[in-house]
Amino acid sequence: MNPFKVGNLEKMLADQLQKMQRMQQQLSEERLQASAGGGMVEATASGLGDLIEITIKPEAVDPNDVEMLQDLVLAAVREVLTKARELQQQKTAELTGGLQIPGLFGA
Repeated sequence: MNPFKVGNLEKMLADQLQKMQRMQQQLSEERLQASAGGGMVEATASGLGDLIEITIKPEAVDPNDVEMLQDLVLAAVREVLTKARELQQQKTAELTGGLQIPGLFGA
């Protein structure tokens, strides 16, 4: 039996599409966190890379040093978005067996 017959190929593609949809759903429900300044600023994002929440401890707010707070927020956001990209790459590799598919989560 030829595994690349049209019917088999369509089924394989449909199965992969279902798996990809499940993976995207799982990533959307996943919550990742990162912090900066020893936990003074925390960022939360979904596994898809959507920023969900920023938490800033009151003692991090110094009106005389706004730049420091901006840097902490930026650091926490960058870190959590990097974690989301890494999780996406890991899940995509699991789904595709390591094959890079252009356009899938920025691959």
